[in-house]
Amino acid sequence: MHFSLKRTRQLEHWLDDFTNTLTDAALIFEKAVDDYLQSHMDDFERRCNDVSAIEKRADSLRRDVETELYAQTLIPESRGDVLSILENSDNVVDCIKETLMQFSVEQPDIPEEFDLDFKALAHASRDAVDELAKAIHSFFKGESFINNQIHKVYFYEKEADAISEKLKRAIFASPSELALKLQLNRFVQLVEDVSNFSESVADRLAIYAIKRQI
Repeated sequence: MHFSLKRTRQLEHWLDDFTNTLTDAALIFEKAVDDYLQSHMDDFERRCNDVSAIEKRADSLRRDVETELYAQTLIPESRGDVLSILENSDNVVDCIKETLMQFSVEQPDIPEEFDLDFKALAHASRDAVDELAKAIHSFFKGESFINNQIHKVYFYEKEADAISEKLKRAIFASPSELALKLQLNRFVQLVEDVSNFSESVADRLAIYAIKRQI
C-alpha cells in the first residue's frame, strides 16, 4: 500500500516532537532540582507544572503516532519496535514527573552539604535522557551513529550510579536522624532512577537497531 509524502512528513514531525519532549523534560528536571536545593520554591513549582504539561504532550504525540501507523499501515516491518520505543520513552518522562511531584509533596530537608552531589546526580540523569533522545532520533532517521549515542546513555547511567552510591554513603555516615537518612536515601534513588529508565530504553533500542541491520 502506498502512502502520501504529506502523511509521512506529518509522522516524522510528530516523532521529532516526541524526542524533543524527552530533552525538554530532562532540562527542566535538572533546573527544578537546582531550584529546590536553593529553596526557590515558586520556580520549582512552575517547573513541575511545565513537566506535567510536557508529559501530557508526550502522551498525546504517542497516541497520534500509534493511530497514524495503524491507520496508514506505515512501516509495518518495524511498527512494533517504534511503538515500544515510544511507550518506554514515555516512562522516562513519567519518572521525571513523579520524582518532582515527590519533592513537592514531601519537601525533604536536604542538608546543604549534600547539595553538590544532588546537583551532580541530577545533571548525570539529565545527560542520560538527553543522549537517549538523540539515539531515538537517530533510530527514527536511520542514522548510523546510534550505537555511539546508546553508549553515552550507558556512560551517564554509570556516572549517576557512582554519584548515587557516594551520596548514599555520605548520608548514612552523617549525624542526621535515621528517619531523615532513609528519606534522603529514597530521594537519591528517585533522581538516579531517571537515568535507570533511560538505560532500560537504550537496551531495547540497541536490540531494535541490530534487528534493522539484519
